[in-house]
Amino acid sequence: MRRLIPTGDPARPVEFAQSPQPSPAPDEALVRVAAFSPNRGETFLLERPRPGLLPGKDVAGLVVQAAADGSGPAAGTRVAGHPPMGGWAEYVAVPTHSLAALPGDVTDVQAAALPLAGITALRLLRAAGPLIGRRVLLTGASGGVGHYVTELAAAAGAEVTAVTATAERGARLRELGAAAITHDVAAAPGPYDVVLESTGGPALAAALERLVPGGTLIWFGQASRTPATLSFFDLFAGAENGVIRHFHYAGAPYGADLATLVRLVSAGRLHPETGRVADWSSTAEVLVDLRERRVRGKAVLTVGGPR
Repeated sequence: MRRLIPTGDPARPVEFAQSPQPSPAPDEALVRVAAFSPNRGETFLLERPRPGLLPGKDVAGLVVQAAADGSGPAAGTRVAGHPPMGGWAEYVAVPTHSLAALPGDVTDVQAAALPLAGITALRLLRAAGPLIGRRVLLTGASGGVGHYVTELAAAAGAEVTAVTATAERGARLRELGAAAITHDVAAAPGPYDVVLESTGGPALAAALERLVPGGTLIWFGQASRTPATLSFFDLFAGAENGVIRHFHYAGAPYGADLATLVRLVSAGRLHPETGRVADWSSTAEVLVDLRERRVRGKAVLTVGGPR
């Protein structure tokens, strides 16, 4: 079968190679990949790929071999999956605890855009606690996670202020429920009960200044790739007794959260934002655009044509 492997060249980060078809473990299903979605964090890993790196954590496709232990979906079931690696290929073995069956009204492109970004948004908002009537500041809102967080938080009753680089991207976030858009954290009016911060660098300190006393700032990314510096005394400027929490989405099983996301898409309550859809022959070019933040929301690559 064909798969994409790292090259170590930032200008063309992946290339096709021939590889044996995966041999699933007893609790894994073999999935024929119809579409996959790269994440910006994966583009960073490709800059200096470790030996044996096989990227690909977000896939949609068809189960062609059910798990030997009897768990998970039967052969012939369309699924969304979140394998630990190896999804940029014609076939991938996925633990059954990280699969969710797809109804006919959810496309492979929509499903491939769900796993990492959607699970991150879902778990991030659970970490934030009840949101009805609360003011929420979201940085880095233009990416895949940001679109999901905006729509889910607004639906939960939050008043969301989204920080985004351009007016065009802000318009889409308003459609998804954002109450206000700003292009600079320092310009966000505040104060906010909850700050969801994914940029790092100076944005973290600026966001903290806008937190109410006793509020919560959850730090879930560093898209700027610039370290953040905080002073203990900054907390006395407004966020006194505030909570600063680190968040990372990871931790299997993922199947239940994937099923929730699929159900919301099927019901028309969640709308994956796919800023780029292309054949997987264009993966290298799409990865560069994703790394350089030229893609709004998610990018999806189809294997064997659009589905």
